[in-house]
Formats: sequence, structure tokens, C-alpha cells
Amino acid sequence: MTVEKFHHVAYRCMDAKETVDFYKRVLDMELLGAIAEDKVPSTKDPDPYMHIFLDAGGGNILAFFELPNSPEMGRDENTPEWTQHIAFQVKDVGVLEAAKERIEAEGQEVVGITDHTIFKSIYFHDPSGHRLELAAWTATPEQMERMKSVAPDMIDEWAITKKPPRHTAWLHEKEFA
Repeated sequence: MTVEKFHHVAYRCMDAKETVDFYKRVLDMELLGAIAEDKVPSTKDPDPYMHIFLDAGGGNILAFFELPNSPEMGRDENTPEWTQHIAFQVKDVGVLEAAKERIEAEGQEVVGITDHTIFKSIYFHDPSGHRLELAAWTATPEQMERMKSVAPDMIDEWAITKKPPRHTAWLHEKEFA
């Protein structure tokens, strides 16, 4: 079996309409469709929901569930907030810079532009508190090959030591120098 691509990635939202409006206004994502039921199709549990599907470009779909009868939405408090995020690719750094201005004009706090050497990105939050990232590749083919060639050794070393291997320290060394 070979996976072709993501069919959709789904998250929970606090308000489906507010979510659709935000993603359209800020990231220009079109609403592709919505499904609403009184029962969960897979489990048959009675749990009304609104399931929305947004066009994230390139055949990618970002979906959300609004669950009005479930306990208040939260997040995994044992996982650092910066870890869980949805990252979207933009065409180039110029688009990234324009997006930063557009998002800040919405009154959103934006972190970055952060230089990861192989890409630059910004971070902000949607109305439900999901951390979002917009990223623009800046990598050379040589940088990508350098990173790919050491990845298996890094995973093996990490599995034994649980300490960050230094194989790709070059990505952020200038920040900490």
C-alpha cells in the first residue's frame, strides 16, 4: 500500500461559523462542504456535530468539528503549546511577509519571521486557539540532501540517548552564537 496524500486532517473548533469566516478572511480558504449529524457514523453514538471542510490548496483539506454537547474544548496541557501546530506552505518569502502584515492587520499577534535556514515562517493562532504556521521554503537542494542523509543516524542516536544529535545543528547555530 502506498498513501497518495492526506484526504483531510481534522481538529476540533469552538464555533464552526467563526472558523469558516476566519480561514476565509485570513488565509483565503474556501469552504468545500459541511456534514452535520445527530449520531457519529463510525460509532453510532448520539453526539450532534458540525463537520466543516476547507480547501487548504493543492488538494489538501483542513477539517474541523464543532461539538456542542462535549465538554469545553481544551488542549493537552502536558505538551508544550509550540509543539502542536498546523503548518501551511506559501509560495515564497514575499508572500510570507505580505501574510504577516495581513494577519497583524486583523489584530492577531504574529511571532516571526523565524529563520529556520531551510525555510522561514510565522506563527499565530486561530479563533479556537490552534497554533498556525505559514512557511516558505528557502532551502537549496544541497541543504535538503545534507539534512536527509543524516536523518536515519539522528533517529538512531536519539532513540538511545534522548539527547539532541548535532548532525543538523547548522540549521539554527547562527541564532545561538
